[in-house]
Amino acid sequence: MSEQATTPNRHLTSKEHLRLWLRLLRTTRRVEADLRERLRLQFNTTLPRFDVMAALSRHPDGLKMNELSQQLKVSNGNVTGIISRLVEDGWVERIAIEGDRRATRVLLTAAGNQQFHHMAQAHEHWVDELFSSLSGQETHHMNELFAHLPTEAGPEPDSPAPDNQGELR
Repeated sequence: MSEQATTPNRHLTSKEHLRLWLRLLRTTRRVEADLRERLRLQFNTTLPRFDVMAALSRHPDGLKMNELSQQLKVSNGNVTGIISRLVEDGWVERIAIEGDRRATRVLLTAAGNQQFHHMAQAHEHWVDELFSSLSGQETHHMNELFAHLPTEAGPEPDSPAPDNQGELR
């Protein structure tokens, strides 16, 4: 097949990819704005605070501040301000790391765990509500399709972890 014959198809695919990207972006922005507003109204909190608490909830022994920053893909400065406010609220505590004056470990307090549990339940309900126009089968199919898209985040949290040879277990 000549290159001239394939060029129109490549152009159409390119346009469809662009349309898909714009739809994904609009949908993401709409859902994120809705979740931000609901967190503000129901819990008087922000999405970044929720994200920090979510990361800490997955690490009951806490994380060093730099580890938390790396997980959230934000600067240490951004995390420091959020942590300070969560400490003031009594939802997070800082623990000095012995032998390293500059490093601290942060973890959710019992009250923070309880608060995050309530927020996470509401968050899950809101997301379910926002995507309620999709059937379970459609949602599953979209998840399968989106799994082919590139991400820098790596595998999903419930994906099998690679073993030492790079194989999934």
